[in-house]
Amino acid sequence: MDNATIWEWVGYLASVVVAISLMMSNIKKLRWWNLIGAALFVAYGIAISAYPVALVNFFIVLIDAYYLIKLYREADSPAH
Repeated sequence: MDNATIWEWVGYLASVVVAISLMMSNIKKLRWWNLIGAALFVAYGIAISAYPVALVNFFIVLIDAYYLIKLYREADSPAH
């Protein structure tokens, strides 16, 4: 299998992972799955020189990370 084919499969995997994330009812699971899918798309975008794909998905990774940190901090803080 050549390099181009491997990255094509990474792109397919990223698509499946993002689709799975959208089926999650638990917001933490949704964010984790979406972060993984977006990170795969970042790698895919860079590998095939599709920098707009990599850039927007990097932004999505940052958003998912921000909200995951916020969710975990809220869960750890004492109730008011």
